[in-house]
Amino acid sequence: MDWFVLKQINFFYAKIKICTIKFGDITSRRCFTIKQELPINEQIRAKEVQVINENGEKLGKHTLNEALDMAFEKKLDLVLVAPNAEPPVCKIMNYGKYKFEQAKKEKEARKKQKVLETKEIRVTPNIEQHDFEFKSKNARKFLEDGNKVKITVKFRGRELNYVKLGEEALNKFVEDLSDIASLEKKPLLEGKNMFIILAKKADK
Repeated sequence: MDWFVLKQINFFYAKIKICTIKFGDITSRRCFTIKQELPINEQIRAKEVQVINENGEKLGKHTLNEALDMAFEKKLDLVLVAPNAEPPVCKIMNYGKYKFEQAKKEKEARKKQKVLETKEIRVTPNIEQHDFEFKSKNARKFLEDGNKVKITVKFRGRELNYVKLGEEALNKFVEDLSDIASLEKKPLLEGKNMFIILAKKADK
């Protein structure tokens, strides 16, 4: 098998792997659909194919009928894995078992995967100390869980004349949480709201 064919096969499997890791549940289902749509056995239309056996050994070029006989003799499936190669590449495998194992791996990956969110905490520009302590404690908990925290100061009416107070309130959160969080976005005024975004510091 030449380098081009190997590249085709490696690209196929890499695509499945990247989809699963990066996007979790949604893409895992999407990847599974892609793999289900692969032609197998009599669904394959090529007259001649390159064959890889169940152990990954290259068996060279064969007619489709010969390749099907090789798979059926072992009570396995012939799966088209690189349709754009010349000739196309097929692999002999237990396709049902393969799909089951992939689904099992994806299920385990989903269990380990944690969905991170950006939690928002809203405060007033003249926040009282007890309210600050309570909301700072909540922000710390969110950060410890690995989430980002958006702290928003909402100005009402004439409070927009005291933007400095809002900025001071936000900076107070930054200082209080400096042991666990870093400032990802500095105080930014958008309309009647000013906010910052804090992210948990990387573990050393």
